[in-house]
Amino acid sequence: MSTRTNPRIGIRPTIDGRLGGVRESLEEQTLSQARAVADLISSSLRLPDGSAAECIVHDTCIGGVAEAAAAEEHFLRQGVDVSITVTPCWCYGSETMDMNPTRPKAVWGFNGAERPGAVYLAAVLAGHAQKGLPAFGIYGRDVQDATDSTIPADVSGKILRFARAGLAAAQMRGKSYLSIGGTSMGIAGSVVDSAFFEKGLGMRVEAVDMTEIVRRQRDGIFDGGECEKAIRWVREHCREGFDANPEAKRRTRNQLDSEWEASVQMAIIARDLMIGNPLLAAAGYGEEAHGHNAIAAGFQGQRQWTDAYPNGDFMEAMLNTSFDWNGRRRPFIMATENDALNAVTMLFGHLLTNTAQVFADLRTYWSPEAVERTTGHRLQGDGAGGLLHLINSGPAALDGAGMQEVDGSPAIKPWWEVTDEEVEACLSATTWHPSITEYFPGGGWSTRYCTRGGMPSTIARINLVDGLGPVLQLAEGVTVDLPEDTHDSLDQRTNPTWPTTWFAPRVTGSGAFRDAYSVMNNWGANHCVLCYGHIGADLITLASMLRIPVYMHNVDPKLVFRPSVWAAHGTSDLEGADFRACANYGPLYG
Repeated sequence: MSTRTNPRIGIRPTIDGRLGGVRESLEEQTLSQARAVADLISSSLRLPDGSAAECIVHDTCIGGVAEAAAAEEHFLRQGVDVSITVTPCWCYGSETMDMNPTRPKAVWGFNGAERPGAVYLAAVLAGHAQKGLPAFGIYGRDVQDATDSTIPADVSGKILRFARAGLAAAQMRGKSYLSIGGTSMGIAGSVVDSAFFEKGLGMRVEAVDMTEIVRRQRDGIFDGGECEKAIRWVREHCREGFDANPEAKRRTRNQLDSEWEASVQMAIIARDLMIGNPLLAAAGYGEEAHGHNAIAAGFQGQRQWTDAYPNGDFMEAMLNTSFDWNGRRRPFIMATENDALNAVTMLFGHLLTNTAQVFADLRTYWSPEAVERTTGHRLQGDGAGGLLHLINSGPAALDGAGMQEVDGSPAIKPWWEVTDEEVEACLSATTWHPSITEYFPGGGWSTRYCTRGGMPSTIARINLVDGLGPVLQLAEGVTVDLPEDTHDSLDQRTNPTWPTTWFAPRVTGSGAFRDAYSVMNNWGANHCVLCYGHIGADLITLASMLRIPVYMHNVDPKLVFRPSVWAAHGTSDLEGADFRACANYGPLYG
């Protein structure tokens, strides 16, 4: 398994290098500003394992190139993957800047009239632009007094947005995407593009055939004790629901029990394939104990696997959930149908929020007229303009039922905040159904729940476009409750044994967000990811770091934060400028 530690953020206190009175008068103010940024980040942000984000403040101010080089050596030894340069004063731009070409970087120039920190900010950002090293500029709106040690809200917002995105990018670097199987049913997203992962994300692609699962099941290459524990837990906590198969195609009780056992084995084996399991080495399987250092994975399933073996729905749903038979734990990112592009989108959402993600088909747009015609119910409230039906068979995390709460409202929380009562509520809201035999001749189980309404959410998707490369689209909105009979009527028109989320995007009256239909009509693939919260601005910042243009979003322009040099690519058409900047600089690791 990987020994790489969590990424760290390096804080670079830069200073006017002139000794004889200037530098000496600024040393403490500059170091205090750096420490304040470090305290803000470490007290506000946590990583997916639950630990606080860690900052390394360089131990001396940086007044010239020699000290900049010393800071770089310090950061390399300390595992710094992201940097923030701070100063209250003028500094020597090209001598003090962070020159690491693949490290996300930002600069905060204190807006105070006594010393020209904002002038340094402008000068060094120009240097970054001239040298082809995009940096995020942080410039406070209001002038502060030199003695003011507070970080204004607008500045802290940008610092934290940059830090969240930078840490997300850093956590992907050096990790793997594990492709279990190949292309599923001709879905382009499951044609795994190694170049995108390597050049765009700093990751590698690992691949194993699905028969590796068969081999490990056959030869018992998994922890048998854990498997028995998991099966007992399933029998106690996973409620079986109705069998939607016609009588002639229903499987026997013995067959269903066998499918449960196989499904549990698949979940344990897939986890071991991703991250390894030291217990396997003790059993004589040293190679298998290592895993593939995977931060995300996908399972092909259909059809070569599911025509013969139980489907991967339990495996995918439980791995993506923030708890299992061992208790609460960090979700694993596992995409159904090996849709690697949806897996990356899930990974983005998870790393930015530390929460479980909901993989779904963007199945249907239901207009108010169509809902009323078929059910007699007139949509109101958030859903009055129509709904998007999100539904898929496997990897919708059980957290997606919306049974967790923040301030009394439905939510999806980081695993360490989920209570035992909320775990039980998620399990109680979920039923498990024998899979539809015509879809899955090999059997298996499918999850069913309906997401609670009123949950602020963002749907997103990365697509690959020939000639453009990766592009990101997103839509912020809210989940919606429907009367039970209306939900059942609409749900029965597709597969009623799969989890459903009714989602209403926030519309603007123009472009792709003219109405809910336009959102559906402009979506670039059959899949999407739903993440709790309105995280569009964070996704945009992360995408700009990785040079992935965003071609569709409904985020308030005041919240959009990209490298300052993006403005040099156009200021009136920000979407077009994003495309031009990303094309100009190319993939971060390419």
